[in-house]
Amino acid sequence: MDDTVSTNRSSNKRPCSTSPSLQIPAPKRRVVLGELTNSSIQNSDRKKPMRKSNMMKKEMEVQETEIVASSVDQTKSECSSSIYQHLHSLEMEANKRPSPSYMGRVQNDISPNMREILVDWLVEVAEEYQLATDTLYLTVSYLDRYLSSYAVSRSKLQLLGVCCMFVASKYEEICPPRVEDFCYVTDNTYMVEESAGMFEFLSCYLLELSLLDYNCVQFLPSVVAASAIFLSRFTIQPNVHPWSLALQLYSGYRPSDLKMCVLAIHDLQLNRKSSSLQAIREKYMRPKNKSVAKLSSLSEIPAAYFEAIYP
Repeated sequence: MDDTVSTNRSSNKRPCSTSPSLQIPAPKRRVVLGELTNSSIQNSDRKKPMRKSNMMKKEMEVQETEIVASSVDQTKSECSSSIYQHLHSLEMEANKRPSPSYMGRVQNDISPNMREILVDWLVEVAEEYQLATDTLYLTVSYLDRYLSSYAVSRSKLQLLGVCCMFVASKYEEICPPRVEDFCYVTDNTYMVEESAGMFEFLSCYLLELSLLDYNCVQFLPSVVAASAIFLSRFTIQPNVHPWSLALQLYSGYRPSDLKMCVLAIHDLQLNRKSSSLQAIREKYMRPKNKSVAKLSSLSEIPAAYFEAIYP
């Protein structure tokens, strides 16, 4: 009985040595450098053509970049040449250059020394407001070109300088100084109305007056606009010829072409018909419109101002 039980118990035991699931795997042997197989070398060699292909691709990209860069440089060169030609053609135009003899030929109250002092002061103003160098050059160009055509009293020379800088900064600067800034740098010697804006509002005022008069319907709009400019200039500076060669060139009208329209608007400005309609006058009496309706004009426009202008 005991032997039988003993035998049965023995038969129920599993021998450990014959069980494949419990076998300890042999440690993996590290392959040393000298034992690399041919297949490994072949796999390594397969990468070399890929690297060569990448190098060729990069070389082609470099060549393409150089070609594009060369094309861009050529285009820039052609553009630069066109720009220089255009600028040179501009400076060759007579109305784009000041007269080298305007001090003796046009001006009778200012001197080269006064101009020198003014330009020196404008350099300080440009530095104070951190204006671009191009703004300063354009300012002096405007100054000399204006002085080449119109006589200016020494009391108005500084005003002319700041007006030229104001216009130049509008053209060159992203954030140009305000009119009030230029009045400040002159110690408020000049009012804002004197510095800028008055001419524009005065021209608009005269144009709107022309709307009232049925007789102005006969004139072309461009004639009315040119006549308003003519009369505005005469109102502000009655002792200076209100027309110029430049205005004649750009507008296409001689002073004699504008005479009838100018005289008609002049009558409206002086209210010679004693009209009771006051909406336009009241509109331009307001400070926001520079109160240009309060400006007086001479009762007569000299006949010489309507004569032909010759270079």
